[in-house]
Amino acid sequence: MEVLHPRCCGLDVHKDTVVACVRLVIDGKTVKEVRTFSTTTADLMALSHILADGQFELVLANAAHIKGVPGRKSDVKDADWVSDLLAHGLIRASFVPDTPTQEMRTLMRTRKQLSREQARHILRIQKTLEDANIKLDSVISDLMGVSGRKMIEALIAGQRDPVKLARLADPRVKASQETLRQALRGRVTKQHRFLLRLHLDQIDGIDAAIAKIDREVEAAIAPFRTAVEQISSVPGVKNLAALQIISEIGTDMKRFPSDANLVSWACICPRSDESAGKRRSTRIRKGSPWLKTALVQSAHSAVRMKGTYFHALFHRIRSRRGVKKAIVAVAASILTAIYHMLKDGTMFHDLGPDHFNRRTKEQQKDRLVKRLAELGYAVELAPLPN
Repeated sequence: MEVLHPRCCGLDVHKDTVVACVRLVIDGKTVKEVRTFSTTTADLMALSHILADGQFELVLANAAHIKGVPGRKSDVKDADWVSDLLAHGLIRASFVPDTPTQEMRTLMRTRKQLSREQARHILRIQKTLEDANIKLDSVISDLMGVSGRKMIEALIAGQRDPVKLARLADPRVKASQETLRQALRGRVTKQHRFLLRLHLDQIDGIDAAIAKIDREVEAAIAPFRTAVEQISSVPGVKNLAALQIISEIGTDMKRFPSDANLVSWACICPRSDESAGKRRSTRIRKGSPWLKTALVQSAHSAVRMKGTYFHALFHRIRSRRGVKKAIVAVAASILTAIYHMLKDGTMFHDLGPDHFNRRTKEQQKDRLVKRLAELGYAVELAPLPN
């Protein structure tokens, strides 16, 4: 097999060590040198000096794609195997974002983790109220809204009268006062009040942490501001989701040869699983949960906006493949649009709800004529005068 890179180095990276296998082709002979470095700063600097002796390009490999022959496995053999694959051009480089994108990605992922932890504390508050037989979440939509928060604070303060608790509800709450009084009649103990206070404090602390992250994001948003404005023009994609998507895919679409390549990298397209001419599975592969979650959530919002291309696409696929696959298809379509918007520097242009009707006008005409013939009718079609 042809050697594409006569000078290369394979690195097998671990938490505490890095095994480096330098591979050189000298006078037609392959020479390898293997050294092990610790992951302390001093040793990593020493490794960088060795690599810096020659011009090199970093290639981050997916371990699942370069797995070697099982058996007799060691870190040295792994580094040796990586160097051989790299020399022959058999390693497909993974996406490595630039420094600003990496920093934004860290902030947005941390924000998402904090939001999830906050949601867990809200569920724990709900469980505590249920334990006290307070059915508050059954009569108001947002437990942590203005009305819900006032009632919970009053319960913590020792208020037990359902009448007084119900009066704390905002006039916009749809539930009647009688319904609220029935839901707020329970047996709140000292332990319940302690747990409610504990979880509310945790929620407030997480709110403060999220606010700090939002300020840090705003301070670092300059390189991404134009891209965020472009992506926010897509139906269903709000500013926060746009930031999440940008932090995962970056702004330079030259890294991806095509929109299909980006969709495949995000793992929101059917997997390629075929044997003996038969498709064994069309399930999507496991990809980045951060990007996939943001796209699917945006797709759920987009399909609720009537009179749009995404709404039409969702209903077109749902009738044949079901809701879940239709949502994933809309998410893939959103990412495809984002690819072209970032690549061409344009804002979103909706294709319209009648896009599929315009595209398949002749097919629909033939299908309807055929259906009428099956029902026993002979028809002649003539275009309407302009």
